[in-house]
Amino acid sequence: MRKYVVMGVPGSGKSTQGAMLAREYDLVQISVGDVFRWHVKNHTKIGAQVRRIMAAGELVGDDLVERIVRDRLDQHDWNYGFIIDGFPRNRRQAEFFLESYDIDGVIYLDLPDSEVRRRVLARRLCSVCGMDYNLIEDRPKRAGRCDVCGGELVTREDDTPDALAARLRDYHEKTNPVLELFRRKEFVFGVDAQHDPETVQRDIRERLGLDGHHPVRPLEEDDSARPD
Repeated sequence: MRKYVVMGVPGSGKSTQGAMLAREYDLVQISVGDVFRWHVKNHTKIGAQVRRIMAAGELVGDDLVERIVRDRLDQHDWNYGFIIDGFPRNRRQAEFFLESYDIDGVIYLDLPDSEVRRRVLARRLCSVCGMDYNLIEDRPKRAGRCDVCGGELVTREDDTPDALAARLRDYHEKTNPVLELFRRKEFVFGVDAQHDPETVQRDIRERLGLDGHHPVRPLEEDDSARPD
């Protein structure tokens, strides 16, 4: 059984790399951000709370995040292991996670803030079906319209310049200490995330010492994960 955490700034490709690794090694991919977006899309009470927080460019509180993670992992559908991204984001969450679950490694996707801004501000979301696009590498066939349903493409509420700047500040202030905590336990495997997804994936597998017989394949069109 393999249990990994993927960490990195917004736009570093956590969901994409997690999906590629999960597919080849039968891991369950758990994206805390996707869980929150599901609640927002389905207009739950949690979703309404998260929408207000995301629109302000802030991070969701520890109690709510820990509850979401605990509820998801308590489903125990991860027979061969899991890979989780978007958590932990601060020292308290990291300590909660280490007390509750054993992990085999923390994959740290290293990306400069300048590249983060370039990637994140190019992201678009279909207002109807929720399909993700990136205007740098994943343009729709028809400008401003979803290839799947024809819905209008919009900017995520948390992808404005001001909201992104707030998220980056929070990341560096709160998440860097988490990396230091994991580094002291020798859990962290750093990877340069500026390369194409397949190269980054190969680097991850090499750093983790995973079976070299698993080829690195790009995500298929129907894969749900996109660069986070």
